[in-house]
Amino acid sequence: MTDHRELRAGLRSAVRGEVDFSATARALTTMDASNYRRVPLGVVAPRDADDVAAALSVCRTYGVPVVPRGGGTSIAGQATGTGVVLDFTRHMNRLLSLDPAARTAVVQPGLVLDRLQEAAAPHGLRFGPDPSTHSRCTLGGMIGNNSCGSHSVAWGTTADNVRELAVVTPRGQRLRPGPDWSGAPAGLRDLVDGELARLRTGFPDLPRRISGYALDALLPERGADVARSLCGSEGTLGVVTEAVVDLVPAPRARALAVLAYADESGAAEAAAGLLPHRPLTVEGMAADLVPSGADLPRGGAWLFVETGGDTEAEARARAERIVRAADVLDALVVTDPARQRTLWRIREDASGTATRMPDGTEAWPGWEDCAVPPARLGAYLRDFRALMTDHGLRGTPYGHFGDGCIHVRVDFDLLTAPGIARFRRFSEELAGLVVSHGGSLSGEHGDGRARAELLPLMYGAETVALFERVKALWDPDDLLNPGMLVRPEPLDTDLRFSVLPRRPVDVTFGYPADAGDFSAAVRRCVGVAKCRTTSVSGPAVMCPSFRATGEEEHSTRGRARLLHEMLAGELVTDGWRSPEVRDALDLCLSCKGCRSDCPVGVDMATYKAEFLHHHYAGRRRPAAHYAMGRLPRWLDWVARTRSAGPVNALASVRPLARAAKRLGGIAAEREIPRLAGETFTHWWRGRAAPPGDGTLVVLWPDTFTEHLSPSVGRAAVRVLEAAGLRVALPPTLRPGGPVGDARSRSALSLLTARRARVCCGLTYISTGQLDHARTVLTRTLDLLEPVLATDAPLVVLEPGCAATLRTDAPELLHDDPRAARLAARVLTFAETLERHAPDWTPPPVNRPVTGQTHCHQHAVLGEDPDRRLRAAAGLTGDLAGGCCGLAGNFGFEKGHYEISAACAEDQLLPAVREAPAEAVVLADGFSCRTQLDHLAGVRGRHLAEVLAAALDDEPSARDHRH
Repeated sequence: MTDHRELRAGLRSAVRGEVDFSATARALTTMDASNYRRVPLGVVAPRDADDVAAALSVCRTYGVPVVPRGGGTSIAGQATGTGVVLDFTRHMNRLLSLDPAARTAVVQPGLVLDRLQEAAAPHGLRFGPDPSTHSRCTLGGMIGNNSCGSHSVAWGTTADNVRELAVVTPRGQRLRPGPDWSGAPAGLRDLVDGELARLRTGFPDLPRRISGYALDALLPERGADVARSLCGSEGTLGVVTEAVVDLVPAPRARALAVLAYADESGAAEAAAGLLPHRPLTVEGMAADLVPSGADLPRGGAWLFVETGGDTEAEARARAERIVRAADVLDALVVTDPARQRTLWRIREDASGTATRMPDGTEAWPGWEDCAVPPARLGAYLRDFRALMTDHGLRGTPYGHFGDGCIHVRVDFDLLTAPGIARFRRFSEELAGLVVSHGGSLSGEHGDGRARAELLPLMYGAETVALFERVKALWDPDDLLNPGMLVRPEPLDTDLRFSVLPRRPVDVTFGYPADAGDFSAAVRRCVGVAKCRTTSVSGPAVMCPSFRATGEEEHSTRGRARLLHEMLAGELVTDGWRSPEVRDALDLCLSCKGCRSDCPVGVDMATYKAEFLHHHYAGRRRPAAHYAMGRLPRWLDWVARTRSAGPVNALASVRPLARAAKRLGGIAAEREIPRLAGETFTHWWRGRAAPPGDGTLVVLWPDTFTEHLSPSVGRAAVRVLEAAGLRVALPPTLRPGGPVGDARSRSALSLLTARRARVCCGLTYISTGQLDHARTVLTRTLDLLEPVLATDAPLVVLEPGCAATLRTDAPELLHDDPRAARLAARVLTFAETLERHAPDWTPPPVNRPVTGQTHCHQHAVLGEDPDRRLRAAAGLTGDLAGGCCGLAGNFGFEKGHYEISAACAEDQLLPAVREAPAEAVVLADGFSCRTQLDHLAGVRGRHLAEVLAAALDDEPSARDHRH
């Protein structure tokens, strides 16, 4: 038995990169994006090829297997293992050189594909293959899987675009595989020479044959290309440390033709007929995977056909020729790049969207990417549908129709013994069906654990035995990724769900989308790793902490993996008390970006609140939880005692401020925000309300507007009334005594009533003080019963509070129907004007805008009404995405300042610095405005403040009513 301490010590003495055998590092690499889970001994992040060789030498000494790993997005289980994982994303992630004249690049295996594309783009070049995970998959992983992507009909697979590799063999030999037997290990040529007939006849001829070893690439008539034969070998033959890849000219202009068909079979049968027109893509998907409201032509299934040209007109003309040649129900040709990206995002997100059936049932990979000859795709799909029906299964095919490659996630029951048995029977029958159509069990993602056991059905026992002989030549000690491709374990073992608890975990939130099951909520993360994207464009938010640190444990996926292992109890053994999970969640900003940007809707902010609630149950909490988590209580006390002035004065004395911050767990670098001299509600009570009979709206006096930014509330009142609306505030009398349910209106209830304020509970929820949050929200519902009895909407100015009321409140008070009624009433400032003052025209501001859409606005509330309101006021331009980094209490907490500032530097601060001098800096959230003030000395304004100022600047300050 291996002595893990000796192995760890040996690796640390031999390797200059990191060697991590901690529970966290192991937990983060137990799974990829497949159905499988295997627990490694440790993780090594090599710095260079010498480190790789040293790690292989130590592991060979101890008989410990090695698994090379890139982005961990493999769908067949080949990026998991029980030995040492080599993580290439930390150090060996560079573009070493790019030669525009030769159209080549030299890359390290951990380089993310998008980084190569960005470097090649200024030269008019690109790497041809582009999987939907292009923003986080690595070149090494693409070589290991022979990845393809949507443009393979034009530019082929990764194997078609690799010129030469640098490889370290399991016994430490350095080879440079390439054409004409370059870099072949001893004995390989002799083996091939003895099997020429088998290699010429035993391999299906189709564009997406990824299954097995590509030994036919070693045929003399195919150039005896050793590098090409290694592509798709899933890290089982040698470790790639460098690659010379070909680049292709990128079209200067592109057009996207979206062709609509009645159903997927019609789209599939049409796809092959479009190939003579030489399109760049022929992608297909059906209506089941398309979000409601998507801007697609009418139909039940679509082909996304991209064309290129030197000019927009040339690309459009080619797309229109394809439309004319296709027999379609309807069609759309798009040349605007932004609109094309929006449409492509629908297709790229399908890998996550497909993990849930329309009724919410979970669906899983395993038969994710079979491929057949394109001309047989329609017939294959019909047979495939029939087979699913026979087994009582459901799934929605989509994918690379032009290459005959279909992706599908099927609603397998992988939790019970009968369900797993059906999974095996279906897998065996489907393998036979694919082979009967002349296809490949894998058309993109490799065999891994999911299909390798069934390769004899495709290739026959003799060819599979040949694969084993090739493996023995490259890796005689069976060191690299054993159990993949050759001598595999059964496809129905090591399933990642088997370790999860069989009974629902006792939790506080309702998890309505997961039937109240916290395990099911955690299972949502299937590992597609969109959260590992290192740069975001447009309004996207997820995942700011990963972009700031680059660490897997600070990604949404990493945190979900740790929660999975917490529930499993094998690696993370302390349950809710786990320090590993606590530390990973510590840098989660609760921005809720994953709730919208994650294709499967992982909601890490809610999981974090749930975890903190249990973690600190009956224990002393961090000081910041008391200081900022209970902020509404402290500020209400200040307001009642009218002590804002003295508090501000004391906070301005530096020694006192330092002591207060130290006591409250607040970062020393932060300034304590000044309290308003007059609260918003005090101003409200003293104003002379104008007469009016317009639609009644109830303005929510959130904690931040009430105590810290009352100018926002005053501005909102000004604008709402100018739009003809009648503004009221929520009640402040809560019935007391035995009639505290606020359902009785007896004289006793009025005599025993207590004055209170509404509160959404945001600060309590974000710090996991869920019992307090439930109490606060219940009190709020009691106060609001008179409002809920009317049709009046609740206008919430602070996006974080609006998002909390709309989502967290009904999920936390899932046993109180009033919470759902309240959530349905919540409107943002812009939504209120659009719905209840549709004929009002805002005053002209006519200036550019800069700033950032609040992360909760993006994730929960939606931005379209705000965009329309800004446009109507002449506020031009778009706001940045991402998260400001302050995120309520997060950026104030001790130890978070640097990460908070890094998040702001991701998008917000560059957008403000690069904006023209006359730009209006918009920031609807108090946190966003505070961050701008602290880090840039810039005053951000709520949209209500901008519009109110414009009203007051008008010559007559008249209402704009039409």
